[in-house]
Amino acid sequence: MKISDQFLWGGATAANQYEGGYLADGKGLSIADVEMGGNIDHPREIHESVHPHTYYPSHEGTGFYDHYKEDIALFAEMGWKVFRLSINWGRIFPNGDDEEPNEAGLAFYDKVFDECHKHGMEPLVTLCHYEIPWNIVTKYNGFSDRRVIDMFVKYATTCMKRYKDKVKYWLTFNEINIACMGEGGIGNLYGLGLMDPEDVNADHRIPLNELKSNEQIMFEALHNEFVASAKTVIEGHKINPNFMIGNMIAHTTLYPLTPNPKDILAAFDEDNFKNNFCGDVQVRGEYPSFIFRYFKEHNIDTSYITEEDKKIIKEGTVDFYTFSYYMSNCVTVDENAETTAGNMSKGAKNPYLKASDWGWQIDPDGLRYTLNLLHDRYPHTPLMTVENGFGAFDTVEEDGSIHDDYRIDYFKGHIHAMKEAIEDGVPLIGYTTWGPIDLVSAGTGQYAKRYGFIYVDRHDDGTGDFSRSKKDSFYWYKKVCESNGEEI
Repeated sequence: MKISDQFLWGGATAANQYEGGYLADGKGLSIADVEMGGNIDHPREIHESVHPHTYYPSHEGTGFYDHYKEDIALFAEMGWKVFRLSINWGRIFPNGDDEEPNEAGLAFYDKVFDECHKHGMEPLVTLCHYEIPWNIVTKYNGFSDRRVIDMFVKYATTCMKRYKDKVKYWLTFNEINIACMGEGGIGNLYGLGLMDPEDVNADHRIPLNELKSNEQIMFEALHNEFVASAKTVIEGHKINPNFMIGNMIAHTTLYPLTPNPKDILAAFDEDNFKNNFCGDVQVRGEYPSFIFRYFKEHNIDTSYITEEDKKIIKEGTVDFYTFSYYMSNCVTVDENAETTAGNMSKGAKNPYLKASDWGWQIDPDGLRYTLNLLHDRYPHTPLMTVENGFGAFDTVEEDGSIHDDYRIDYFKGHIHAMKEAIEDGVPLIGYTTWGPIDLVSAGTGQYAKRYGFIYVDRHDDGTGDFSRSKKDSFYWYKKVCESNGEEI
């Protein structure tokens, strides 16, 4: 089956990793702005505020704020039809709870979207991609406070009204299930804006993997995001009935490590909790029955789920389902099994798979499997893979060239798997690679972990002039996009 001519080829970024423009034109602090850099051996650390003489990589990202025209032109040169990016909430409402929006912030994205359309690209906008304003964290403890629901909806509808004729495709929350991935405080902070008051008020740096976590508060905050997402869908369709408004799930595909029935059941339960719980709420419009067993067994008080909330969630289901796919993991009851990690999740190591330098297991076949699983679960919902990519160390040769065959090989396998899924009958409408231009890693805060088809001269020691150059993969992906996936 040939891929539809309407298929959306492109790439995906996030403001907190890419945009830079720290505090430019009235922008307020977001979570990433108080995070230091790290690496695979040393987790990122967070401060209660911005400290002088301290390096925060997200303050500069890789310079999209100043290079957006150049970058969008490069994306267009690859033949993209869609560019996924996020709006930084703190650029529009600097404190999250401001009465009036920041006009300079709104005007910046006007220019970005105009530039996209100039080059024939549709923007795909994520409204909240780990960019919750820092004031929302410190003053309200993120989405644990129901007042933040209305703050988010106000922000979302402000954007939707402003760009109703410039943006058709919207996503509410990036990887809304990240708090369910088992990594505790970091998932709660990134996804929900939760941070224990003791951690907020600490007089020392705190490694992200040591942040405190409270499961009761986590589920309450997640519920409030469900409500905020549903309200945004409802109000968004009033603003423009032609909007396509989707969710976004961090999908870590899970296999049982062995045929042991206990491994199979363990994988089944973990898949439900990590991948299906949030998807079911946003696509089907109701909490799945299996999650109530979890609540009962973990003494979660569910009185926060009101009848009015249930009605809103039912009415505000998403128009399409989007997800990130980087890797798969295995699940086992064997406590001695070798483990590995990736994309803020851990699992048993699969002996049949190779892995990246960061331990992320490479499994192209898993993408076909995942797409079919999702289509079976949500048969009437269009799907879109909005993050898929390969972080690696790149070497710049003396002549400036970058030979990244390893990245091309990764994408070849995953695009082939995607084409197989389309042949299976999966209604896949688009594909945006993660990090089509080098970004700051969300997990480690590194520049050295490079994903892009476009190299950015910026390094972990703060050196580099932000100049752009094309890797071999740039020319390869250009052929993929221009041939509508025929040449891979």
